[in-house]
Amino acid sequence: MTNEQKMLNVKTFKTKKSKSKDSEFQSYVYIKNELKKIGWNIKNPNRCPDGQLYTQHECLKNIHIKSVLNQNHPEYIVKLLEDTFWIIEAKPTWDELDDAYDQAIKNYAKPINKHEFIRAKIVSGVAGNDIDRYVVKSGFWNEEKKEFEPIISNGIEITSLIKPKIAERLLEQNSPILAEYELDEDELFRIAQEINDVLHSSSVRKDKRATIVATILLSLLGKTEPNYNDTPTVFIKDINNRAQEMLEKNGKGKFFEYITIPLPEKPDAQKKFKESLVSTFFLLKKINIKSAMETGSDILGKFYESFLKYGNGAKDLGIVFTPRHLTKFATEILDINHRDIIYDPTCGTGGFLVSAFYHVKRNSTPSQLEEFRKNRLFGIDQQSSVATLAIINMIFRGDGRTNIINDDCLTKALIPLSNNGISSAECVSKKDVNAETPRPVTKVLMNPPFSLKKEEEKVHKFITHALEQMDDGGLLFSVLPVSTMIKGGSAKKWRKDVLLKNNTLLSVVTFPIDVFYPSSASITIGIFIKKGKKHPEEQNILWLRAVHDGMAKKKGKRLPFSNIPNDLEKIKPVLQSFINNPLISVENIPEFQKACPMCSLQDKHFELVPEAYLDSKIPISDEVKESMDDLMRESVAYLIRSGKEGEIDNGNY
Repeated sequence: MTNEQKMLNVKTFKTKKSKSKDSEFQSYVYIKNELKKIGWNIKNPNRCPDGQLYTQHECLKNIHIKSVLNQNHPEYIVKLLEDTFWIIEAKPTWDELDDAYDQAIKNYAKPINKHEFIRAKIVSGVAGNDIDRYVVKSGFWNEEKKEFEPIISNGIEITSLIKPKIAERLLEQNSPILAEYELDEDELFRIAQEINDVLHSSSVRKDKRATIVATILLSLLGKTEPNYNDTPTVFIKDINNRAQEMLEKNGKGKFFEYITIPLPEKPDAQKKFKESLVSTFFLLKKINIKSAMETGSDILGKFYESFLKYGNGAKDLGIVFTPRHLTKFATEILDINHRDIIYDPTCGTGGFLVSAFYHVKRNSTPSQLEEFRKNRLFGIDQQSSVATLAIINMIFRGDGRTNIINDDCLTKALIPLSNNGISSAECVSKKDVNAETPRPVTKVLMNPPFSLKKEEEKVHKFITHALEQMDDGGLLFSVLPVSTMIKGGSAKKWRKDVLLKNNTLLSVVTFPIDVFYPSSASITIGIFIKKGKKHPEEQNILWLRAVHDGMAKKKGKRLPFSNIPNDLEKIKPVLQSFINNPLISVENIPEFQKACPMCSLQDKHFELVPEAYLDSKIPISDEVKESMDDLMRESVAYLIRSGKEGEIDNGNY
């Protein structure tokens, strides 16, 4: 080897070493910033009593840590408790992830765990750099086995750095298994907005962004992930192929056309688009997306809502997303079980179906759940791309063959079907059935579209359709705009001649004004109906008014706040009891709850909303502000009676 070659090799080695050092330094900055972002106090515990982060050699000023590590130290140590720690080791490239994880255990955590008083309960390996991005692997200490085990959330290994709440839960249960872990709403919206910005920068239309996320999610269901270093053409083709394969595996291949990711024509645009897709992959990893999709939340609906809320995108498409706490509320009140045949004729992204599935999952054996999800979940949505999202939502629950179809529900009918002796249903053309044909549905959960203008597509038409698919004794819950139960004309005629003719109205609940913010500004109610018996005029109806739901608006979204009352939780026990037995005695609480018969069928207005029946309180000085709410509702009633209900349904009031 010549001197020139030797010099070149030395120079190359130094360059590689320099790049490696630069990349490793990048990971230090990334980890520290990410820890701060997810809620850790990154101040040095030696200097600040509330500090939680030791940076490299800072941990050696802790006498217990120094006694076992000597001068050795990891990249970071997070102080969980006075005697409990989380070790983080970093490497500059993805292929060193296992090395980072193993070194965190071997070099630091296990020596600490030989100490008499202190323990390293959590370890994480972080690998990557600002160009390639970062991957994470984490474990939790099993004291009995004297080894670390992968941290599992909803049956799937986590892929993110650990938030304080998760660390607290791990320590509390002393186990690496995070069963039934729900994704933090604020974190979900934050990541959704980051993805929204990334896709916007690549000129992806707002109504196409959710389908791109859906395709990416499907591509992650295999045992391996796409190669992020492939060319744009190969990379995007690989994502599409994986998604198509997963849809075909679940018998839904025809829906692939609605979520295919197109490749831009120009090379520069292709590179930029591919970069945005890679960024989306890694942003999803930050929220452990595969685990999150295993929960009872309609994650894809949340993404769709976030992407469409700007510029009234959701409103333009006639989409109103039902929040998770409302779908959960309705599912629990109806007490869905594995024998029920569930139907949502306007299912959207599948929020009610997901909630019903998880309610059954929590209260059934594995075999009962399997029977339920294969035979007893039915949904229809008229928008092909939205129906596809509902299907993908269910694929993540292991149920891609669920009976979700893309069609106009008003042209369809459900009839009984025996599937090898198991009760089920079949969706057929409405033309092929008559009034004498038995109907199989036992429970309906729905939120029909409010903004359709054709008379044949009015909200009450969807309720009638759903009732027609139900067996006698079945229970229906629906969200409705308040105008449907107050205004005259066809709505009043429907209340008298359809709703109460062969059905019993059990309860009406007024929901908080902002419950559908930002999707809709309509004032809404929920109705509970029992199919198959003409409503007895003397029978009590439970009238309820939920002013608060534990949520508040924050930066364009509604999030849970512990200091805000939750009237939905307060009314749940009495509502559940009343649904089962309308003859029970109910405490009369002014402006909140009352059980009494409806007004006479001959009443001029024949209004069926709580505000027409609840007793009023005697005003007191500290309730003056709250009385504004009553004034607003009276004004709404006036607008409806005067024919101006469009101002309410369009969100102008």
